Amino acid sequence: MSTKVSRPVLRGPGPSNGAWLLGEQMMLFADRTSTSWLRSNQIRLYFSTVAYLLMQGLRRLGLAGTELAHAQCHTVRLKLLKIGAQIRITVRKIWVSLSTGYPYLELFRQVHRQLQVAALRC
Repeated sequence: MSTKVSRPVLRGPGPSNGAWLLGEQMMLFADRTSTSWLRSNQIRLYFSTVAYLLMQGLRRLGLAGTELAHAQCHTVRLKLLKIGAQIRITVRKIWVSLSTGYPYLELFRQVHRQLQVAALRC
Protein backbone atom coordinates (compact mmCIF):
# COMPACT_ATOMS: atom_id res chain seq x y z
CA MET A 1 0.00 0.00 0.00
CA SER A 2 1.52 3.30 -1.07
CA THR A 3 0.78 6.60 0.54
CA LYS A 4 0.63 9.63 -1.71
CA VAL A 5 1.66 12.90 -0.12
CA SER A 6 0.39 16.00 -1.84
CA ARG A 7 2.04 19.35 -1.46
CA PRO A 8 0.20 22.61 -1.97
CA VAL A 9 0.93 24.40 -5.22
CA LEU A 10 2.02 27.98 -4.66
CA ARG A 11 0.42 30.43 -7.04
CA GLY A 12 0.46 34.15 -7.46
CA PRO A 13 3.25 36.62 -6.82
CA GLY A 14 5.45 35.81 -3.93
CA PRO A 15 9.10 35.33 -3.08
CA SER A 16 8.75 31.58 -2.61
CA ASN A 17 7.80 30.53 -6.12
CA GLY A 18 9.63 32.97 -8.39
CA ALA A 19 6.47 34.41 -9.98
CA TRP A 20 7.59 37.89 -9.01
CA LEU A 21 10.69 37.48 -11.18
CA LEU A 22 8.59 36.64 -14.21
CA GLY A 23 6.50 39.77 -13.67
CA GLU A 24 9.60 41.94 -13.34
CA GLN A 25 11.08 40.49 -16.51
CA MET A 26 7.89 41.15 -18.44
CA MET A 27 7.99 44.79 -17.39
CA LEU A 28 11.53 45.04 -18.77
CA PHE A 29 10.50 43.56 -22.14
CA ALA A 30 12.21 40.18 -21.71
CA ASP A 31 9.24 38.47 -23.33
CA ARG A 32 9.67 40.13 -26.72
CA THR A 33 11.73 37.67 -28.73
CA SER A 34 9.92 38.36 -31.94
CA THR A 35 12.58 37.86 -34.59
CA SER A 36 13.62 34.64 -36.23
CA TRP A 37 17.34 35.22 -35.66
CA LEU A 38 18.91 33.84 -32.52
CA ARG A 39 21.43 36.69 -32.20
CA SER A 40 18.83 39.45 -32.16
CA ASN A 41 16.70 37.62 -29.59
CA GLN A 42 19.79 36.92 -27.51
CA ILE A 43 20.91 40.58 -27.48
CA ARG A 44 17.39 41.63 -26.50
CA LEU A 45 17.51 39.25 -23.53
CA TYR A 46 20.97 40.54 -22.58
CA PHE A 47 19.65 44.11 -22.56
CA SER A 48 16.69 43.04 -20.48
CA THR A 49 19.00 41.29 -18.00
CA VAL A 50 21.19 44.37 -17.68
CA ALA A 51 18.09 46.55 -17.19
CA TYR A 52 16.89 44.20 -14.45
CA LEU A 53 20.27 44.32 -12.68
CA LEU A 54 20.35 48.13 -12.89
CA MET A 55 16.83 48.31 -11.50
CA GLN A 56 17.78 46.05 -8.58
CA GLY A 57 20.82 48.24 -7.88
CA LEU A 58 18.61 51.32 -7.97
CA ARG A 59 16.22 49.70 -5.52
CA ARG A 60 18.98 48.62 -3.16
CA LEU A 61 20.95 51.88 -3.17
CA GLY A 62 18.61 54.68 -4.20
CA LEU A 63 15.08 53.67 -3.36
CA ALA A 64 15.68 52.27 0.13
CA GLY A 65 13.39 53.99 2.60
CA THR A 66 11.19 55.63 -0.03
CA GLU A 67 7.65 54.96 -1.18
CA LEU A 68 9.03 53.17 -4.26
CA ALA A 69 11.28 50.78 -2.32
CA HIS A 70 9.04 47.80 -3.06
CA ALA A 71 7.36 49.04 -6.24
CA GLN A 72 7.34 47.10 -9.48
CA CYS A 73 9.81 47.98 -12.23
CA HIS A 74 7.03 49.45 -14.33
CA THR A 75 5.98 51.84 -11.56
CA VAL A 76 9.56 52.99 -10.90
CA ARG A 77 10.11 53.51 -14.61
CA LEU A 78 6.94 55.60 -15.01
CA LYS A 79 7.31 57.72 -11.88
CA LEU A 80 11.06 58.19 -11.62
CA LEU A 81 12.82 57.43 -14.89
CA LYS A 82 10.39 58.32 -17.66
CA ILE A 83 10.36 62.07 -17.19
CA GLY A 84 10.87 65.08 -19.42
CA ALA A 85 13.87 67.28 -18.79
CA GLN A 86 15.89 69.93 -20.57
CA ILE A 87 19.56 69.05 -20.88
CA ARG A 88 22.20 71.70 -21.53
CA ILE A 89 25.81 70.74 -22.05
CA THR A 90 28.61 73.24 -21.49
CA VAL A 91 32.36 72.74 -21.55
CA ARG A 92 32.55 71.97 -17.82
CA LYS A 93 29.06 70.86 -16.76
CA ILE A 94 25.93 69.07 -17.81
CA TRP A 95 22.77 70.82 -16.62
CA VAL A 96 19.58 68.80 -16.21
CA SER A 97 16.51 70.98 -15.66
CA LEU A 98 13.37 69.20 -14.51
CA SER A 99 9.96 70.69 -15.07
CA THR A 100 8.52 72.65 -12.14
CA GLY A 101 5.31 70.67 -12.54
CA TYR A 102 7.03 67.31 -12.02
CA PRO A 103 4.99 65.68 -9.21
CA TYR A 104 7.78 63.47 -7.86
CA LEU A 105 10.51 66.12 -7.64
CA GLU A 106 11.20 65.60 -3.92
CA LEU A 107 11.34 61.83 -4.37
CA PHE A 108 13.74 62.31 -7.30
CA ARG A 109 15.97 64.55 -5.16
CA GLN A 110 15.93 62.05 -2.29
CA VAL A 111 16.93 59.18 -4.58
CA HIS A 112 19.64 61.36 -6.15
CA ARG A 113 21.09 62.16 -2.72
CA GLN A 114 21.03 58.50 -1.69
CA LEU A 115 22.84 57.51 -4.89
CA GLN A 116 25.48 60.21 -4.32
CA VAL A 117 26.10 58.90 -0.79
CA ALA A 118 26.29 55.33 -2.10
CA ALA A 119 28.84 56.39 -4.73
CA LEU A 120 31.02 57.98 -2.06
CA ARG A 121 31.04 54.75 -0.04
CA CYS A 122 32.33 52.69 -2.97
